[in-house]
Amino acid sequence: MEYRRLGKSGLKVSEFSFGSWVTFGRQVEGSDAVSMMAYAYDNGINFFDNAEGYESGKSEIVMGEALKTLGWSRDSFIVSSKVFWGGQKPTQRGLSRKHVTDAAHAALKRLQVDYLDLYFCHRPDIDTPIEETVRAMHDLVTQGKILYWGTSEWSAQQLTEAYAVARDLRITPPTMEQPQYNIFERQKVEGDYLPLYDLIGLGTTIWSPLASGVLTGKYNKGVPNDSRLNLPGYEWLKEKWSSEAGRAQLAKVAQLADLADEVGISITHLALLWCLSNRNVSTVILGASRMSQLEDNLAALAHKDKLTPEVLARIEAIVGNKPAAPQRF
Repeated sequence: MEYRRLGKSGLKVSEFSFGSWVTFGRQVEGSDAVSMMAYAYDNGINFFDNAEGYESGKSEIVMGEALKTLGWSRDSFIVSSKVFWGGQKPTQRGLSRKHVTDAAHAALKRLQVDYLDLYFCHRPDIDTPIEETVRAMHDLVTQGKILYWGTSEWSAQQLTEAYAVARDLRITPPTMEQPQYNIFERQKVEGDYLPLYDLIGLGTTIWSPLASGVLTGKYNKGVPNDSRLNLPGYEWLKEKWSSEAGRAQLAKVAQLADLADEVGISITHLALLWCLSNRNVSTVILGASRMSQLEDNLAALAHKDKLTPEVLARIEAIVGNKPAAPQRF
């Protein structure tokens, strides 16, 4: 395992990290969560990702119990939460000062920690001025309840505005963004955010590197009954990959699988290492519902040398979706 700086900050995050979306609180509970987190930690992972919206807080409860059981030294791991979807009442959603603050306190309780290393605005909130959110995050930093704050799926314009507000007020700016990034989803990381890596030192903690499992090749012959595409509440995901555009991408997955076979690795490893090949990716968040999946994902690190510039070029030729660089005026 290697470690990368989170943007321009001094924080070192493992190149692979472990997240709990869809799994903890739904597919993974109790001793299984403990075993998987222990395996991740023992193999060098130091960042564990979570959110208030994951299974309505149950994911954080499961992770918190695991952290308590494992008893790691608090200075040896990084844990996160995200704020936006805390409940159905008006004060339980969005990025108002009240909800940002209440959600942080609730996450600390569920995760059973004294502070959050990373705290993300899970989506932009058009009903709350960015200055209000920036001030609320800064206050949590000064109170010692969070160390770094960032965003998830914000536009480059929104990120730039948040950074400018923080600099104008001489308060803490955002450090990181958590966008979706994989071979099929590239626009934000490789296009929209490109000027921000140098301009504001933006770090990225990318999610869905396997495109919700599509880039494992397991959907090439249909949707398995036990896959996340068949989970209640994730019908939108199944619809996405059942659409005409989704079917066209599945055809490309078959070509990528052939390339992976030729190179001597699995398509899963090909997809994960492709994400790592981007120097602007701080960490790739892995998700797993079974220990065998986590073990296999981490095994990709033994094959870094196989993703040569030639192989990367052949991947590009198959997918043909490289974003255009942002226009400069």
